[in-house]
Parts: sequence; structure tokens; C-alpha cells
Amino acid sequence: MKIHNYKITTQWTGNKGYGTADYRSYSRNHLISCEGKAPIEGSSDPAFMGDPLRYNPEEMFVSSLSACHMLWYLHLCSSNGITVTEYTDEAQGIMTEEESGSGRFTKVVLHPVVTIAELDKQELALRLHTAANEKCFIANSCNFKVVHEPTIKTA
Repeated sequence: MKIHNYKITTQWTGNKGYGTADYRSYSRNHLISCEGKAPIEGSSDPAFMGDPLRYNPEEMFVSSLSACHMLWYLHLCSSNGITVTEYTDEAQGIMTEEESGSGRFTKVVLHPVVTIAELDKQELALRLHTAANEKCFIANSCNFKVVHEPTIKTA
């Protein structure tokens, strides 16, 4: 078994001079970074007083699932002699908020549209989405099923 460690720095940048004196006195803006990489500007969802021009944790979560699936899928296609020439995913996450303010994701649906070079490998290309989902580290860490509804095209 291999162990991988990830170190991320999250720095709140939203102090408007009053700290968190009250719910409206501060910005939810923050920077997400790790050594040697450009920072990501984050905030909360606009529904929770966040900056709509910045990524929020919920978008980052759905993005992580989408990217992990894509990277495994590309690897599996490469290993199975399938040449992917284009890949786009319009992923959608559904989060339920409780009256208490707590919430959780209940479903994420990936909609990858993949273009491959080999006309005779469309069926295999479609099946590899299931294998990618089974391998995805992020999907395997979720307490809900990650659904994928792929479309395969040929160049």
C-alpha cells in the first residue's frame, strides 16, 4: 500500500477591518494554494454571501470528481489502445441544505462527451467510464454514488 500526502494552504483574505464581528461584517474570500503553484481565488457560494466571481468549495468538490474521472478515463483509454482527441464534461452536483444550515451532496452526475479516433472501439470507450468511476480516488471517498452519463463520438 502506498500513502500519498497532500498539503494545501487555505488563507482567509476577507477581513474588512472588523473580523467576524457579525455575519455581514466579513468577506468569505480566501486563497487556496500549495507550494510552487498559482493560488486559486475562493469564496463561498453566493447563496451564503460569497463572491460569485470566485470558485466556491462546492464547485471545487464537483470539479475534483470530474477531473479525477477524466484522468482515470484517459489513462484507461491509453492503456486499451483508444485515442481520445477531445474530452469535455459538464458535471452537475446536487447538494441538500437542512433547516439547521448543515448540508451534504446527495448526487453528482458527470456528462463526459468524448471524441475518439477509432470507430470500432466506441463500445469499449463507453465501458471504460465504469472502470474509471471504480478507480477514481475522489469518487471512492464519497458517501453517495457518482453517476456518469457519457457520450462517445468519433473523429
